[in-house]
Amino acid sequence: MLTEGAVKAGDKRAVFVGVEAYEAAGGVILRDLFQQDHGGWLQDVVLLDRLAREKLSKAADELRAEGWKWSEFACEFPYGRTNGMRRLPSMAPQISNEEKERYDAALEEYDALSEEHVSVDELPEDIDGRMGELEEIIDAIEQRPAIFDPADMARGGVFVSIDSNGALKVERGYVRREDEAPVEQRADSNSQHSGSDENGAHFFSMRASTEGVLTADADIEAETPPKLSDRLRMELSAHRTIALRSKLSADPEAAFLVATHALALDVFYGSPQHSCLDLTLRSAPIGSHLPGVGDTPAASILQEALVRWQVRLPQHPAELWSWLIAQSAEDRAALFAFCVGFGVNALYLPHERRNAAFDHADLLAEHFVLDMRDFWSPTVENYFGKVTKTQILDAVREAKDEATAQMIDHLKKADMAAEAERLLEGSGWLPEILRTQNFDTPAIEAKHAEIGDEAPAGSDDDLPAFLAESETERMVPEAAE
Repeated sequence: MLTEGAVKAGDKRAVFVGVEAYEAAGGVILRDLFQQDHGGWLQDVVLLDRLAREKLSKAADELRAEGWKWSEFACEFPYGRTNGMRRLPSMAPQISNEEKERYDAALEEYDALSEEHVSVDELPEDIDGRMGELEEIIDAIEQRPAIFDPADMARGGVFVSIDSNGALKVERGYVRREDEAPVEQRADSNSQHSGSDENGAHFFSMRASTEGVLTADADIEAETPPKLSDRLRMELSAHRTIALRSKLSADPEAAFLVATHALALDVFYGSPQHSCLDLTLRSAPIGSHLPGVGDTPAASILQEALVRWQVRLPQHPAELWSWLIAQSAEDRAALFAFCVGFGVNALYLPHERRNAAFDHADLLAEHFVLDMRDFWSPTVENYFGKVTKTQILDAVREAKDEATAQMIDHLKKADMAAEAERLLEGSGWLPEILRTQNFDTPAIEAKHAEIGDEAPAGSDDDLPAFLAESETERMVPEAAE
């Protein structure tokens, strides 16, 4: 097939570079006259990658000029690239009361408009324009870069890549093991930067050292000899602990507040030690099992919510309890739900036997009436290229019909996979593992909606274009003048 080895114009590299820039550099685009293919196929992948790297390199140089020791760039980094690195502490940029009010108002209006027009296929022009204006206001606040200590920046670096939408993705604040300052110097740096700037903003707060170095507060406590023996202090603290347990176990509202506080400390600050509740969240590492997980629709939804919470939460974990007390019950519940969501683990791992957990995942999916069509659709990369020809034909047969499956059963595996992706685009077909129990099979619904009761099986509408005409007739290459 002429599209083999090419990439779609909707590929994130193509969006990042821009079709115009690609064509200006001599790149060729192959366009299909008989089907919508999201802008055609870019034939010169080597050229596209070079243009993407050049643009990323320029962005990396600009970011390094901020004061970072290093910057690395790639179209997509492999999972685990930050293993062995320390994430630097940072502070969200200050937001004035006026900006906060404007942000909250824009967010509320945007959500209201989205809810009002949720069932509309195409937004009215005035509503679309207004929502665009609101997005600009929201993004102006959410996308402000975090503030780092200049001394940390001199040791740390930045990763630059492309996100799932083809936009520049910047991850600041990582320190390589070999660039770490001596432990004593890091402790001194903590105390030097634990203060306020000239405007009174608390920029760099004290934090517990992972190497076991005592913080300033611990030093102060150590300098004052205890008036009671360690043994007696342990006994009395045990009395206090059991008393707190009795109080908390009888107060559901307080228990919910304490649990939310502990989970938020773990999820947002990585500082569970700021809570007396021994409650932490285990989050299974999805990225090691799903390359490019950040490009998925579900991950994008979580990332957007994460950024919104980060804008609202206080800068230091010690301030979180007071902040939670001041929030409404609705906001506390929303934060609790967000944190708990990170603990879901419905992963299938061959070496683990978690049948009871999988059964509960099924129940949870039924509770939400989870429709995976909102989050996944079959492509060569995520399904057809990883299953057998028989499984490909079974999918086409279920989503379409036997006649359609027979039209491609003679193809080679790569061509069959590509044609199956085209045939099933928009069909709503899902493999069994992604279907929610007690929920109508989406593939069957989609098939009847597509072909209608009167359409004969194997009609010309379902005939693959490459079988109807020669590829020379239907594929038209285009290049820059």
